[in-house]
Amino acid sequence: MNALSNSLKTLACGMGALAITAVLSWSFVESTASAPGATPTARVAKLSIQQRHVWFGQSQPAVLVD
Repeated sequence: MNALSNSLKTLACGMGALAITAVLSWSFVESTASAPGATPTARVAKLSIQQRHVWFGQSQPAVLVD
């Protein structure tokens, strides 16, 4: 009887955890979905290359102010 009781408790806990997970997942999907009527856009990473100077150090000479 004790093993059956533990099995039922485990099953009930597992079903509760699945229900909570499903509700939270659905809530997350709904809150992050795009607005109605919005056209889907492809998300593409853009690569930008910064131009490097030919010389090393500062591009302008340092100015000392008293």
